Amino acid sequence: MSTPLLILLAIIALLLLLIVMIHNSIITFYNACQRAWADVIAEELKKTRLLPNLEKMVEEYKVHEASVLQNVTELRSALQQISPEKTDIDALTKVNQQSKALLSNINMVAENYPDLKASNIYQSFMRELSELENNIAASIRIFNGNVERYNTKIEVFPNVLINNMITHKPRLNVFTDAVATDHFEYKPNF
Repeated sequence: MSTPLLILLAIIALLLLLIVMIHNSIITFYNACQRAWADVIAEELKKTRLLPNLEKMVEEYKVHEASVLQNVTELRSALQQISPEKTDIDALTKVNQQSKALLSNINMVAENYPDLKASNIYQSFMRELSELENNIAASIRIFNGNVERYNTKIEVFPNVLINNMITHKPRLNVFTDAVATDHFEYKPNF
């Protein structure tokens, strides 16, 4: 074999190796996003474990607040709509909003029932809920970080070419909380 032919074959082999490496790295980043999403869902689904405690607390203190019970039912329904198989930011946003409404409602009920606020069940529930909300927030930050790295991975050159021609993975959306961002006067112009 002649030297120019060997050089050409080596260049082709290197290009193929580069393409495979880029394709595999895109898949790796995409899978990391899926895993992070599953972690967010797992943390959200832990709320279903807390809901019976809330119902017990409401029943024990004869607090038949229709709004609390309605919020519990809506949250259960919303939790059933989120899935680790499908990255559904809208469903997570709905669960997040319903969780905040439930927490607000519980705090208002506790203000109306001082015995409830002083109870061990209420204090334990609020501690667990606070820890759970912190875990959810951390999971969302990890998810958003993974999405950012993945989106960058598929948008930079030459990865964008490999993704468009071979891998065909879509850009993912990060989770944002519209209620929280509405309180900022500054809006970045991305």
